[in-house]
Amino acid sequence: MELPVTMPDSGDRKKVSYTIETRNLSYALPSLYDEFSLIFCCKNPKRPQKFIIKDVNCEARPGEITAIAGPSGAGKTTLLEILSGKISPTKVTGQVLVNGHPVNAKCFRRLSGYVTQEDALFPLLTVEETLMYSALLRLQGGKKEAANRVGVLIKELGLEQVAGSRVGGGSNRGISGGERRRVSIGVELVHDPAVILIDEPTSGLDSASALHVISLLQVMVAHQGKTIVLTIHQPGFRILELFDRLVLLSNGCVLHNGPLKYLEERIKFSGLQIPPHINVLEFAIDVTGSIVIQTSGTPNIHFHLKDHGEKKESLRKDDEGFTISNHNDMVKKCPSYSNSYIEEILILGGRFCKNIFRTKQLFATRIIQALVAGFILGSIFMNVDNNLGQVALQTRLGFFAFSLTFLLSSMTEGLPIFLQERRIFMRETSRGAYRVSSYVVANTFVFLPFLLMVGLLYTVPVYWLVGLRQNMDGFLYFAMVVWMVVLMSNSFTACFSALVPNFIMGTSIIAGLMGSFFLFSGYFLSKEKIPSYWIFMHYLSLFKYPFECFLINEYGGKGGKRCLESERGECKLFAIDFLRQQDLKESQKWSNLAVMLCFILGYRVLCYLILWCRCYRTRN
Repeated sequence: MELPVTMPDSGDRKKVSYTIETRNLSYALPSLYDEFSLIFCCKNPKRPQKFIIKDVNCEARPGEITAIAGPSGAGKTTLLEILSGKISPTKVTGQVLVNGHPVNAKCFRRLSGYVTQEDALFPLLTVEETLMYSALLRLQGGKKEAANRVGVLIKELGLEQVAGSRVGGGSNRGISGGERRRVSIGVELVHDPAVILIDEPTSGLDSASALHVISLLQVMVAHQGKTIVLTIHQPGFRILELFDRLVLLSNGCVLHNGPLKYLEERIKFSGLQIPPHINVLEFAIDVTGSIVIQTSGTPNIHFHLKDHGEKKESLRKDDEGFTISNHNDMVKKCPSYSNSYIEEILILGGRFCKNIFRTKQLFATRIIQALVAGFILGSIFMNVDNNLGQVALQTRLGFFAFSLTFLLSSMTEGLPIFLQERRIFMRETSRGAYRVSSYVVANTFVFLPFLLMVGLLYTVPVYWLVGLRQNMDGFLYFAMVVWMVVLMSNSFTACFSALVPNFIMGTSIIAGLMGSFFLFSGYFLSKEKIPSYWIFMHYLSLFKYPFECFLINEYGGKGGKRCLESERGECKLFAIDFLRQQDLKESQKWSNLAVMLCFILGYRVLCYLILWCRCYRTRN
């Protein structure tokens, strides 16, 4: 496919360019021994740290593609994460400089674009929709400005033929791997960043797709003067020729930093001979142990002088069409959020709706599940109240308990979807696309009508088939309680999806807590028989309050004079007396709904705090 060579017209305004430089940069992961020593205040001497990168000195200039290469475990991704601000400068030694000044990580994350190795995209959105939502969240000017930018970007990326196709991924078939990779790059290009950082852009791609992606980046460098830094494992000859600068790492140390044409001279200087039919980088990676390590303390003068000449040439190129920004300019240009709070909620809400209605497992299955469960339960417990006696009463209580078990457990199926969204959420918020609170509020409001529909589809058949109170106010109250129950379950799942690291731990924790809530609900043991040291679980139970609401709705109010047990034609237990036995009052009919609302809001607030802490740790 022929690559586009036309770029968006920037007018007479000069674009700001950035030079990234590292000086004696080192980063080591703390060992478990050090963490335990810190916790227990041990004074034993520290063990030697294992450095992932050590004393790295390198540079990335405007108008160039800088490739970070090396064998597996060399520290390529770690170095890129430090440059992107994903790893905070406070956790590393040495300096990261942007145009000669210490980097402001918060501003730099918003001004740059960082593409991770794994494509974090919504599989059910089309290519155009994916780029459009990213543009709406990152650009000012509304839909018209976003649509213009997306139209230009689709042409630049060569995605015109698949613009209306869904991205896909996993079990969802969609566009090819190379096209998906270009979409990931496009998501980070919508705000036209001057610096682009990409982790393994060719990973998992065939040679043609890999060349297409790198050629696209080379066109951007040539026409827009962007600073592009990428990591790569073992590129082919044609890809290698597109790199302007190479940083070769081995065991966290720099073996070469400079133009590719000087790497061959460095290899020969080390007394090695490159065999025919093998490219320079591939051979250099194979013999990394024999190449002299390049450090700032003992530089190779021969290569230093040549590199200095290249730097002058690069600066002359900057003077032709791009301006070098200083630190104060970067802070001034550091963008705030592109949209207002309400606009963010509307944009995110629209994206949530599309994902919900296009997710068959979440939408169609839950609707069918609610209808089928309502009819089956209704047919099983049909008109059980026509009979009097203790058995009939226990059967009705069992129906209420099983209904709550079904409703609360069925909503936890959304856990994998929440976890998938969290990856995208972390990427977008780390780049300053929107506020954490906007995401939580939008997620909450979008599920309100959807879960109301699910609750009504369950309530309509089951209420009348079972033969509960035959009046409309009882039906409406029952439907409201069901709606509140599924909202509680959804908020509970959202909260723990923000907390747990993976699906397996999430299902284990949620299932364990749901079982505990059911145990302490008051159905198996009354509140008086629960040990005092476990009584707090009774009040935290998600089963307790809706279960009591069902009982009050059925046996309270106008139905309080119903006879539940009789002997020889004489009533032994009226409905109102049964509620007194359960220590329930008519006033709790609404106070319990208020408590359930507090649970919904409380879990959402807790979800917000957990996500905010995650984002804060990422930013700092």
